[in-house]
Amino acid sequence: MGDMSNENQSSGLLVRVRKFNAKDVFTWHLARTLAMGQGLAALICGTAVSSQYLATNYHVNTPMLQSVVNYTLLCVTYTTMLLCRTGDENILQILKRRWWKYLLLGLVDVEANYVVVKAYQYTTLTSVQMLDCFVVPVLMILSRWVLKTRYRPVHYVGVCICILGVGAMVGADLLSGRDQGSTSNILLGDGLVLLSATLYAVSNVCQEYTVKNLSREEFLGMVGLFGTVISTVQMVILERSAIASIQWSWEVGLLFAAFGLCMYTLYSCMPIVIKLSSATSVNLSLLTADLFSLFCGIFVFQYKFSVLYLVSLVVILIGFITFNAVPTPEPSPSSSSSIYEEDSYDTSVTIEEDVTKQEVCVAVEREEEEGTEREERSREKEEEEIRKRKKETVGHSTKM
Repeated sequence: MGDMSNENQSSGLLVRVRKFNAKDVFTWHLARTLAMGQGLAALICGTAVSSQYLATNYHVNTPMLQSVVNYTLLCVTYTTMLLCRTGDENILQILKRRWWKYLLLGLVDVEANYVVVKAYQYTTLTSVQMLDCFVVPVLMILSRWVLKTRYRPVHYVGVCICILGVGAMVGADLLSGRDQGSTSNILLGDGLVLLSATLYAVSNVCQEYTVKNLSREEFLGMVGLFGTVISTVQMVILERSAIASIQWSWEVGLLFAAFGLCMYTLYSCMPIVIKLSSATSVNLSLLTADLFSLFCGIFVFQYKFSVLYLVSLVVILIGFITFNAVPTPEPSPSSSSSIYEEDSYDTSVTIEEDVTKQEVCVAVEREEEEGTEREERSREKEEEEIRKRKKETVGHSTKM
């Protein structure tokens, strides 16, 4: 029996291989998703290079100040758009129904950005690059639990290939002597990286839910509003002395502007790519961001080049294509998250109230119509009685 099952599996695999058509895999949708994902990776590269340039050349280490610039731009753009809306999509209605959820989301997003920067003070660059991949499995678990996403074996294969590509990148760093960073408390630093990856996964899953069920503007407007408040308070508490010691110049201002614009563009475009694919797919594509930073560092910071960097890039792209070759099955309509159920409950209550009002109006109209019909019938009866009386009077006078 075991030999028969093995033969059936092998024959089924051969059938799939024979039926394989490259045109079904390399579609325009895959090319667009890949291009947009690499565009996001290039933006992350821009934030990394500008931030490292500030730290190495001008001794500026103010991650919260840099985050404030990004969240303020989001607030000015997208929160203002929500203020201009009317009806249920107005910012007041959104805050009335879901303010505490967006407060928690803003806190998670701000701390995810801050914790990963703090991790560099305690552990090495290699550890950060390796452990940062932890965001992918956490994303898959949360997507399965919250969004009811179902993954197939090919998706797990694609993720494993991408992680192998990251391993090749780390190996290239070790061979080229780029294992930079602090080793003061490696255990704490690695824990901060894992915490940051988990927070990023939570933020990205919430982002995927919001842009696919509500709107991109609502997500960015609420994150911009609460992110600005939280990051400003944290900046005042933690970075007052660091900000006061900054020696401002046009170069420093330009680097701050470059970081803010890259991060603002990343936040603005990422929901579009997530809506086209998924948060997991986007994060697999973002694994190439470190490679782009390395390629830029070869010219800017005189990093040593290694062929393994190109091998890593190719392997990650192969893993990304493998993951997106087969779409994830859509969740059934009955399966939905608790957030969706609560929002749909509010909507259903509103619909029921409208239906009740319509039924009352219809009942009143029917009563008015019935009353009018009764009046017409009574008038017709009165007219018939008057006619009968006239006929009897005329007949009586004729007999006389």
